[in-house]
Amino acid sequence: MTAPTTARNARDLMHEGCECIDSNESVATAAAKMRSMDVGVLPVCGQDGKLAGMITDRDIVVECVAQGRDLTTCLAGELATGRPVYVDAGAPVEDVLRTMEQHQVRRVPVIEDHRLVGLISEADLTQSLTDEQMASFCRSVYAGGHH
Repeated sequence: MTAPTTARNARDLMHEGCECIDSNESVATAAAKMRSMDVGVLPVCGQDGKLAGMITDRDIVVECVAQGRDLTTCLAGELATGRPVYVDAGAPVEDVLRTMEQHQVRRVPVIEDHRLVGLISEADLTQSLTDEQMASFCRSVYAGGHH
């Protein structure tokens, strides 16, 4: 059994050092960055440094490679469409889980003062949640999601 969570909010759950890809950088640059960081997702930030969305390795394959688009001219911002899902650094753990479950996402950016300060992934959750919380999260997110 895992000990009960000591995390009170998103800041306690997140890992820092999350890097953005600029929305005007190429998908080729995003892919290279993912490879060097050994990650499958990157937050996309605009010129103002604010979160514009997320780009995944799957997005790159489905939206660029499979359509025969040039990865050096396809921009990261083109793939970061829609309103980005995020949580505030001060959001309670319950709100973080509810947001991730509601939007069927397995990682969520953390914002403070309109700036990206970290990212919460499943690995972060496993370190801070009880077995019951983690089981509930997995049932909810994996039951119908594919992000």
